[in-house]
Amino acid sequence: MLDTISAGPAQNAQLGWTGVVRFLHVTPRAFLPMRAAEQINLVAGRGIDGDRYMIGNEEGFYSHKPEEGRQVTLFELETLVALKRDAGIALGPEEHRRNVTVEGVPLNHLVGRRFWLGETLLEATRLSVPCRHIEEITGKAIFDPLINRSGLNCKILQGGIVKVGDTVRNAA
Repeated sequence: MLDTISAGPAQNAQLGWTGVVRFLHVTPRAFLPMRAAEQINLVAGRGIDGDRYMIGNEEGFYSHKPEEGRQVTLFELETLVALKRDAGIALGPEEHRRNVTVEGVPLNHLVGRRFWLGETLLEATRLSVPCRHIEEITGKAIFDPLINRSGLNCKILQGGIVKVGDTVRNAA
């Protein structure tokens, strides 16, 4: 989506996109509810201020994985709409267990790319596939309908404050 596309022998066009931050959440511990926030502080190389992975002593699902690429996770608002439409499942932004819900951002196309989240610079490292324990946390049968609608794990390259309503835009 962001690659240069050849429009002809001598013409090139650069595609772009812009999205917006709709919801922000912090997870203080593995099975605790996510806390909604109007803003979060992203710390380069460390994570989200107050989030379970930045604390460093979390135990439980995925805690054994390195911090790299798990520092902030994004999810598409469009997926929440699709889950309700296609599977009849109403899932709130706090229930998908990702930190940032965005609208208008092509998350599945961003792996390996850098982009701006407000005034912070992120690099998408991999898709964030849900794990089965999300059904235990939410009490909803969402694993199968959610499996092909991933979130996005990102490294924080340049930290700062991210607020609801901030833009999300490519770095190209």
